[in-house]
Amino acid sequence: MSERASRRRGRDARRTERQQTQATVSAFIERKIPYFDYINTESLEIIEHNADTLLEEIGIEFRDDPEALEILKDAGADVDGELVRFPRGMCRSIIQASAPREFTQHARNPQRNVVIGGDRTVLAPAYGSPFVRDLDGGRRYATLEDFQNFVKLTYMAPGLHHSGGTVCEPVDRPVNKRHFDMVYSHMKYSDKPFMGSVTHPDRAQDTVEMAKILFGADFVEENTVCTSLINANSPMTFDATMLGAAKVYARHNQASVVSPFILAGAMSPVTTAGTATQILAEALAGMAFLQMVRPGAPVVFGTFASAVSMQTGAPTFGTPEPSMVMFVVGALARRLGVPFRSGGGLCGSKIADAQAAYEAANTLQSAALAGVNFMLHTAGWLEGGLSMGYEKFIMDADQANMLAVLLGGMDMSENGQAMSAFREIGPGSHFLGSTHTQENFETAFYRSTVADNNSFEQWEVDGSLDCAQRANAQWKKMLNEYQQPELDPAVDEALLDYVARRNESFPDKDY
Repeated sequence: MSERASRRRGRDARRTERQQTQATVSAFIERKIPYFDYINTESLEIIEHNADTLLEEIGIEFRDDPEALEILKDAGADVDGELVRFPRGMCRSIIQASAPREFTQHARNPQRNVVIGGDRTVLAPAYGSPFVRDLDGGRRYATLEDFQNFVKLTYMAPGLHHSGGTVCEPVDRPVNKRHFDMVYSHMKYSDKPFMGSVTHPDRAQDTVEMAKILFGADFVEENTVCTSLINANSPMTFDATMLGAAKVYARHNQASVVSPFILAGAMSPVTTAGTATQILAEALAGMAFLQMVRPGAPVVFGTFASAVSMQTGAPTFGTPEPSMVMFVVGALARRLGVPFRSGGGLCGSKIADAQAAYEAANTLQSAALAGVNFMLHTAGWLEGGLSMGYEKFIMDADQANMLAVLLGGMDMSENGQAMSAFREIGPGSHFLGSTHTQENFETAFYRSTVADNNSFEQWEVDGSLDCAQRANAQWKKMLNEYQQPELDPAVDEALLDYVARRNESFPDKDY
């Protein structure tokens, strides 16, 4: 082995040791800092008043679901065809009467249970991309192997607390059957909590049935073991697919993230106040409906709000306006008394470059300060969500670790005040050799898993790699070292049997 290679191996070993010492695996983040209040109470009350006006005068469409319309009518809403208008204050009163302020989502490993709501933050990977990208293969359609890889990487990432849902679309499997492979992969290759399928009510029911095999039927009916993403079809519409899946989950006591999906300027007004008003109205209608289906069913006030370029119509990310919306909607969720969801490491860049980094960092930090309880799209998002990036995932996972430090607040213990160091060193010297520094240096300051802070000469000796190249080596190393969490063989066999029987019971379709 060359001297250069030996030095590099020694540095790598020391870095790994430091990271293992530093990384504290927590089931979720306990927030210990204040929330960022972007607007005052009077402004929040104006938005709430306007949202109630929208619900009362303009209404929300509930399309192609007669049962949903009957439920809404019986609860006192004004139903005119598929257009539903809600008396002022009706949705808020229904939600506050029964929706939990926080809830536990159980994982198959109880040490991984997450609490969603209150002063907690749960981080999950990106969701829904049909493509994947890495430095070696470039951009390509995602496969089941890619899906499994990202489940494994998420399982191994200490800063991610939740396995997520459709981390990428395995397009090598039939559209109407790929949910079996995705749900099974979450159950098999990770022991963190996961999300269920929402692309058809039957697929939601399959998720519930598989969860009953994994956790036990009685346990599922009495506890929340999966979360689902129920998007409003903005502006001001819920479609039958989302409504059908949401009803399945609510009736089985499983959680739904009711999340308007808005590109401001196209799917909402061009102003932040108008966009926040629409988000609140849509979310109120969806969450109230689920409380009508089953009072007490866990719900999360979700929002995905970005903007479109007024020049090209393309979605934009990491700009100030979506951050403003997140700050405001987070405050609205706390006033309503339900958990809050938003994203994430969002960016419009096609590759893991500087644009991806600063847009993602802007969104991640705004979401953390806004008080997001369930952060979807934390890691991997590229190209406006069209691609899941391997290198971007590693870079974002590093940011996720940093968020835990930020939200953990300042150490004001006797050790944190560091007065002993001042007394030992005094004026005119340095603190590198102080007793306090020696006792704390291994855990002092966050140490990035992908950044290079060495001298230029050392960076050259190490191969002159950029951040994406270092991340490329890291995800490969992680997959090579992956060890599957133990799963009861009898449970595994029962899951595979259920999937096989269901797969054989209907033909493949591409929808």
